[in-house]
Amino acid sequence: MAEVLPHGILEICVVVGASHEKLKEICQAIPKDGIRSHCYLSPEIRSVHVPPFVSKEDSRFGNSDQSFTRISRRRSFKKKKELKHTNPAATNANAGHIESQSEEFSIPSNIDLQGLPQLCFPGELQIETEAKEDRYHFLVFTDVFGTRTYGVAVQFYRLIEEGNSFQHGQTNWNVHNQRMSTLYAPFCVCVISKFPYYTAFKDCLSSLMVHVKTCQELDFDHKVRQFAAKLALVPSPPSGTLHLVFNLNPLLIVLPSREDPNYPVADLDIHLPLLCFKPKCILQILTCILMEQRIVFLSADWALLTLVAECFILYLHPLQWQHTYVPILSKEMMDFLMAPTAFLMGCHIDYFKEVKSEIEGLILVNIDEGTISFSNLAATEPDIPEMPSQAAECFAQRIESLQLHYDLELSHLGSSSDISNLRMRRRNWQQNLNLTIQELFLVLVVNMFRDVSDYLNYEYRVFNSEEFLKTRTVSDQPFYKKVLETYIFHSFLKARLSRKMDAFSHMELRICPESNRVKMRDNPRRPTMEQMVMRREYHFDHLVTKRFAASMPNLPVDICQDFSAEHLSIRKNKSENAMKKSTKSVRTLKLPEFRSPLNYSSVIAWYTDFINLLSKAINATGQECSSLLARYYYLRGLAYLMQEKYLEALSDFQNLYKTDLDIFPKELVKKVIGVLPPDQHSQAGQKPELKRLISIMLEKEQNVTASDEHVKKFELPKTHMHKEDFLKRIQESGIVKDVGTILRLFDALTIVNSEKNKLKYRDMTTEQITTAKVVSRSVFYLSAETGHLKQIDPETFRDFYNFWKESEAEAHEVNLPLEVIEYLDKNESVFKLSSAVKTNYGVGKIALTQKRLFLLKEGRPGYVEISKFRDIMEVENVSVMFFPLRIPALKIKTALKEPFVGNLKTERDLWQLIVKEMWAGRTMADKHKDPQYIQEALTNVLLMDAVVGCTHSRAIYAASKLAYFDQMRNLVVPKTTLETLKHKINPSADQTSPQAVNALLYAPGNPNYPEEGANANPKLWCALSEGKVVLIDAASWCIQQHCIQVGNSKLNCMLGVDSSQLWIGSQDSCIYIINTYSMSCNKQLTEHCTDVTDMVLEDQGSNLSQKCVYSCSLDGSVICWDVSTLQIKTNFQLSNCHGLTAIQLHNCMLWCCEY
Repeated sequence: MAEVLPHGILEICVVVGASHEKLKEICQAIPKDGIRSHCYLSPEIRSVHVPPFVSKEDSRFGNSDQSFTRISRRRSFKKKKELKHTNPAATNANAGHIESQSEEFSIPSNIDLQGLPQLCFPGELQIETEAKEDRYHFLVFTDVFGTRTYGVAVQFYRLIEEGNSFQHGQTNWNVHNQRMSTLYAPFCVCVISKFPYYTAFKDCLSSLMVHVKTCQELDFDHKVRQFAAKLALVPSPPSGTLHLVFNLNPLLIVLPSREDPNYPVADLDIHLPLLCFKPKCILQILTCILMEQRIVFLSADWALLTLVAECFILYLHPLQWQHTYVPILSKEMMDFLMAPTAFLMGCHIDYFKEVKSEIEGLILVNIDEGTISFSNLAATEPDIPEMPSQAAECFAQRIESLQLHYDLELSHLGSSSDISNLRMRRRNWQQNLNLTIQELFLVLVVNMFRDVSDYLNYEYRVFNSEEFLKTRTVSDQPFYKKVLETYIFHSFLKARLSRKMDAFSHMELRICPESNRVKMRDNPRRPTMEQMVMRREYHFDHLVTKRFAASMPNLPVDICQDFSAEHLSIRKNKSENAMKKSTKSVRTLKLPEFRSPLNYSSVIAWYTDFINLLSKAINATGQECSSLLARYYYLRGLAYLMQEKYLEALSDFQNLYKTDLDIFPKELVKKVIGVLPPDQHSQAGQKPELKRLISIMLEKEQNVTASDEHVKKFELPKTHMHKEDFLKRIQESGIVKDVGTILRLFDALTIVNSEKNKLKYRDMTTEQITTAKVVSRSVFYLSAETGHLKQIDPETFRDFYNFWKESEAEAHEVNLPLEVIEYLDKNESVFKLSSAVKTNYGVGKIALTQKRLFLLKEGRPGYVEISKFRDIMEVENVSVMFFPLRIPALKIKTALKEPFVGNLKTERDLWQLIVKEMWAGRTMADKHKDPQYIQEALTNVLLMDAVVGCTHSRAIYAASKLAYFDQMRNLVVPKTTLETLKHKINPSADQTSPQAVNALLYAPGNPNYPEEGANANPKLWCALSEGKVVLIDAASWCIQQHCIQVGNSKLNCMLGVDSSQLWIGSQDSCIYIINTYSMSCNKQLTEHCTDVTDMVLEDQGSNLSQKCVYSCSLDGSVICWDVSTLQIKTNFQLSNCHGLTAIQLHNCMLWCCEY
């Protein structure tokens, strides 16, 4: 059972110092040679303390001291050849006892003690004639799997007393010298943990130092043992707002939790780099990390090396450093800097000149001076581009507003005589500052990479890096070219393609306006009029700044940078609003006092006290504080496990389904279920909730499939494509997702392809044609009439793709004058411009938007509206006489003005197709109340343009295959539908194929809170196939939230319990509860055994305690839930019912419907 029990925050505690023999030699040499100044020694591990410290077997002996004999003596760490030199004075009896201990002793597999002594004394270990102040530093260890463990070490000095060596309290030599001078030997205690509690462990060691510095030699090992045993009892708090507090006299130690489960633990002062470096320097360091350079931090303070490195790692979250990470290098480890691969290391400032002159290609970060330099024997600096300008400017503006000095922040407060109060005040200030800084850097990361999602294909896990780079500004492209090739970015892409709702995703939703989110989902993407205006304003402001700088003496003039419309949404006011996050109130739970001595019985008693404390807290906490309740259940479950009360522990973990599933310890529960004794397994089967939990865990374990985490870059095909392959390629490219549209495009391109093949084989003999087909290993099929399967060659696909992307790039370069923009709506975009043509409205270019056609007059810029698409009455091809020629022209009749005639010449037939398709799309959109038709018509139009652009022969005929809405124009809409239909939406617009809508729920808005913006609007919840839920803003009818995943089964019913809860009944027998504020599902009700088919709310008042929900399942089971506690109030089984599909409350009666 021991292997499944969770350990506390302590992994291992190590004592390091000079060896017993060396200290003896020094003391014996003093009478002869006197004291040698700066006597250097090699550090060695003197003792190791590893949990568990107690067991049932220890309690049988009744000796409290024996319960802590699981401590490795020094000889346990010597190589076999060194064991010969053990003290011969040791008795045989003791030798046998120690040997048995060594066999029991085990070091955690992820910890290598071989280099630990050098890391505990990264400088030198030397004997001193006077004691020095304690010094702390911090360590990070990484195993071969990339798992990190963290260490906090304290160096301190103890007096070497005459006749005593600091070795297990035993006297091993006698030196009789009355005039022996005072000597102090350095020692180090290092605490190693899976959790980066730097400040907490520093406080723990500070408390230990108070006791061990004044204790007798005989008591030292015992006190360190007791100290380690106490830490082994303390659990790590789960994510949330519950911090744990425990007493290590004289200090109260606080273990902070992660407020957000998407953030790592930050138990350090993460503003330290902001005190050491200027903002520009910080951005340079972050850029070097993102580009996976070989980076070395240097400082005279060993502690700063790890703390500053850890801060930079936190700054880039959720991006993660994937390479070698050794923030402290001892003298013996300096050759690590010769490694050719990317790394992040730290060393003492004394090695700066040596490292800079002897090792090439390093980024040297001087913490003490706040500078960056390069070590390069070739005298050429590495190519490190600057961070994207807009993101960097946004960051620099916000960093200036931070208050980084504690004394300035609290200068208005009076003095306090209570040290605990002072520490708490400082801790609270630091906590708030940490959260602010974390969000500030998260906004920086989001501003750098927010547009990445626009170039992802989630179904095929493809990232179109080339197109992403094309849309970056010229000045920013060097940065992205390097970053896009790194492992850091590759891991980031994996998370995006898996739709991971991490800190990046949540911040992206918070700072991205709703209009921009809708624009991101539109395809194809074009800059709107609003973005054009903002782009023009940016260029004007930048030009004014440039001219002002040029007019000042001795000031450099920056080259005016290109600007991309994608970056325009990075505004200070929006990000500032995003940064104003409501901070939840932090709760603390003080752990029971530790009993002394810590033997098996006292440890069990301590866990009993802990369980009682948590039970009282649970009883005193209402269900409205479900998040806090979940933390109490989690901790009590861990305590029950330590007492080997497995059923009670599983019950508490099962309660997390109803309180907060985000902290459910899935792997731990699996292990516990796997080792349950037969008698306890049968007892669990008699309890419905535990039986259900066990079945769920076993079922999930059987259904576990390896998740696909690969990331592909889009590449043009190199072989011929049949229909299925072409469909996949087009969806990967991101051009269009709709299957029907792609199949029509396939038909169009096969016509293009057949014409190319005819030209290719026109002048070839039959034998040459046969040979060419054999060489290509492909057969060309020309038409459906031949009965052969059609296919497209890679050249045709390439020509089509390149023309599509060139047209998209040209559209982004369109820059309309303000005199024209003011006539258009702010969300309109120009999708196509004709060549300059002569019309009866004047000379200019015909422009097409999603709403209208207008003439962009040449010469003096002007706007002349041709027609809105809904006002068009007729479109026809005509010829205009221009003696002696007849010029092809397009005539558009409207009801509001004289017909428009444009001499489009060779472009006429294409424009006729385009205008008729948009006209038909607008007509069908009005009839069916579905604005999505306009978007689909636009896509068809641009596909037509690309098809015509990549061929010449039969181009118009090929493009006509894409005129879907023009062909569907005469589709009759029933009169009843016309009279009753108000709006039509497509919840599966972002999917590759249409999804069935299994359930709908309309939620009224909150008009009393207009400041909430889109959140105050009414909502429409749609349950799609495979557990997908889509949220639609019922005011704008735009998709507000894509694909909230709740299980993988069909969703049968939805129920709005209140403004914060949405209940969803699933075919997998679970009821999922979505938090409508966080848009996450962190609660489940699992008591049903078959499909949950319906739910109904009994509302007896405004409070949750006055509400209950009835749910039914297919097997005839009905459960009444208390909404406030999520507990079952009553349940019953309908007899002889095998198909219960619906329930309804009426006149205090519950009506049940069976099919």
